[in-house]
Amino acid sequence: MTTPAPGGGPSEAELPFFVYGTLLPGEPNHDLFLRGRTTGERPAVLPRALLYEGPGYPYAIQGHGRVHGTLLVAAPGIYGELLGLLDHLEEFLGPGHPRNLYERVVREVELPGPDGGSVRAWVYLAATAVTRSLRTGGVLIPGGRWTTGRTPGGS
Repeated sequence: MTTPAPGGGPSEAELPFFVYGTLLPGEPNHDLFLRGRTTGERPAVLPRALLYEGPGYPYAIQGHGRVHGTLLVAAPGIYGELLGLLDHLEEFLGPGHPRNLYERVVREVELPGPDGGSVRAWVYLAATAVTRSLRTGGVLIPGGRWTTGRTPGGS
């Protein structure tokens, strides 16, 4: 179930973030926005989602697939700063705002491996208008793994 944060503010617990595009380790926005601001990063999978090509970055939408990415935990004391930076990067202006590029929502993310399980995390999914456009004419990324010159299979 997708749940927007009430008011887009800090009323939700300090949840980790699931990233799947330019914020992945090795991608340009990882160092710009995340270096020194996280204490943990591990591979993760977003179930019930599809990944589409965008103009230099991908979009995830709800669907019958899986999106591969990384789960990030904010460093102590900078959660609000990191949340604000990511909201700005993803052009999230507040729940349901007509100019949103993405909506920040809470989703269950799966953690692969023997100590796996699932965890609730913030995920930036394509906003409604973008999702409509992708469903009618977007380019689906097979396998749900976005890469830009990195070896496929890397996270």
